[in-house]
Amino acid sequence: MTIHREGTIIIIILLIGLIILNLLIGFMSSEKNLTVSISAFLSIFPLVFVINFFRNPVRLIENPSSTSITSPADGTIVAIEEFDEPEYFKEKKLKVSIFMSIWNVHCNRIPINGTVIYKKYHRGKFFIARKPKASLDNERTTFVIETPGQQKILVRQIAGILARRIISYPLPGQKVIQGEELGFIRFGSRVDLYLPLDTKIAVRTGDQVKGNITVIGTLKN
Repeated sequence: MTIHREGTIIIIILLIGLIILNLLIGFMSSEKNLTVSISAFLSIFPLVFVINFFRNPVRLIENPSSTSITSPADGTIVAIEEFDEPEYFKEKKLKVSIFMSIWNVHCNRIPINGTVIYKKYHRGKFFIARKPKASLDNERTTFVIETPGQQKILVRQIAGILARRIISYPLPGQKVIQGEELGFIRFGSRVDLYLPLDTKIAVRTGDQVKGNITVIGTLKN
């Protein structure tokens, strides 16, 4: 288990802020020992929460695949449905939506081997990420990955009601390997996959999934 690089500065700033706050409380309090002890104890909770949020478990994939799609995120499957994808494909695809609560790992991962052929960031609103309209109305970044077999899947990072920053790493034209980091979304969010209609799905709505571990489905050869 490591701390994701996107959280390093935030954790350092929080730690410095808590130290300064505790020093000020101790300086102004008449009962220094008791007050400082209580303040220090309470300071543990926000620090533990932020460290837990930015945790980045090591999950290596021994044999990255160009046909088997692994989950790009930790969370809950909230939708599996045929849906008209309006941004890139402009036709019906099989959509799998993964909701990430604030308690889930928020590092997003590449779900399949291939090449990034499309990437676009969209400003948007901040509806609750579970809601269907979040997919097209919220702030989001869209990737399309083309596999060596020339099949295309779309991955969309979607900000939620608390999320205020989407970080995305791969660039158009870049070759990506299943399991590599796709990006990070801060504080509650969602990832949608748009897959070919004949994809063999291996999960159901309500399932808990883990990035780089759970197989979402398999592309037809």
